[in-house]
Amino acid sequence: MQVPSRRKPNYAFIVAASCFIMIFVCLGFCSGTKSLFLAAITEALDIKRSLFSINDSCRYITTAVVNLFFGTLITRFGAKKLIGAGFLSLIISMLIYSFAGNVVVFCIGGCFLGMGLSWTTTAIVGYLVNRWFTENRGTIMGIILSANGLGGALASQVVTPFIYSDANLFGYRSAYLVITGILFITGIIVMCTIKDAPADRSEGLTKKKPKNKSWSGISFRTALHKPYFYIACICIFLTGMTLQGISGISSAHMKDVGLDASFIAIIVSAHSLALTGFKLLTGVLYDKLGLKRTLLICYSAAVISITLLALVTASAAGNVMAIIYGILSSLAMPLETIMLPLIATDLFGETDYSKLLGIVLSINTSGYALGAPLLNLIYDISGTYQYALFFLAALFILIACVFMLVLHMAKKQRLALSAEH
Repeated sequence: MQVPSRRKPNYAFIVAASCFIMIFVCLGFCSGTKSLFLAAITEALDIKRSLFSINDSCRYITTAVVNLFFGTLITRFGAKKLIGAGFLSLIISMLIYSFAGNVVVFCIGGCFLGMGLSWTTTAIVGYLVNRWFTENRGTIMGIILSANGLGGALASQVVTPFIYSDANLFGYRSAYLVITGILFITGIIVMCTIKDAPADRSEGLTKKKPKNKSWSGISFRTALHKPYFYIACICIFLTGMTLQGISGISSAHMKDVGLDASFIAIIVSAHSLALTGFKLLTGVLYDKLGLKRTLLICYSAAVISITLLALVTASAAGNVMAIIYGILSSLAMPLETIMLPLIATDLFGETDYSKLLGIVLSINTSGYALGAPLLNLIYDISGTYQYALFFLAALFILIACVFMLVLHMAKKQRLALSAEH
């Protein structure tokens, strides 16, 4: 009598779980808490905010440069080695931040932070999901990247008591050491469970035809000759500049207008928790509605939330606006995370996916480098972020309209290629 064999659990889900844990810690603790550190560090060391924000520029420039070579690096070393190097870079960054006493040292830490996040977040996750899953990639990406919100919600509650310790002006240093320990433990877990690609078809999730199936696409060289490639890059650059710039100053702006630090921490947690649900929702929306409608929803949320943040005051109505901002802005944040691999897939297809994904992420991150210094420079000149926030809300309306044109041009290209074949 033959004994029925037990079916092995699909390893694709283990890879997805490892990516979820990695995003939870790396983005949640290393990036999601950055606005909480801004006021504390600049006050403790008596540094101007615009000068300190150069640290963020170093981080984003490093990430942009590294992502330019993502296709080459992933081909040569594989995902697992890059992830290991990413965790090591993040640990070094947090240790540098824990003893830094001037802007130069913070900038060195920022370079390691940028390198670490480039190898442990969106680019790597986009690559792994593309290798392990052929169906509902938007939903899978949404589930994994929703860990950013959960991680940020927990991280804000963990680090805030250290940062704003009444007994220690330099409490933020202890917070960075706590993050270092968490990174070390998480890195060991992820490295023991992650795999670069399925060894055979049974490991990858390929059970049914995907609703939003990928297309063969165009080569990198061909993309360089398409006007919509450059227009899309400008939109992606400005989107990254705006969202990250606002993310970096939102807590400081609310503190400036008179909101209590503990209330701001609650808003940050609410933002992070909402981000969890909205990233998952964005992935589902992409699979159900397609790229165009999903982008319109996210850009609309961005315009409304930025306007509300500009209008926040130390009043009952201002508190309500701050809470709505914290929640609604979470629906805009997928524009710089989950949506980027999906944009790369829809606009350019599979032919040179890794290379074009690296370019898209690099362009987006380049925008990050400009956002925080620009907003903090305006603050140093005018004493408020309000004027810049109103301008950025108007800019986002323009970006959304232009992106619709990009999608129309890309669709024409896709239909033309389909007709040829």
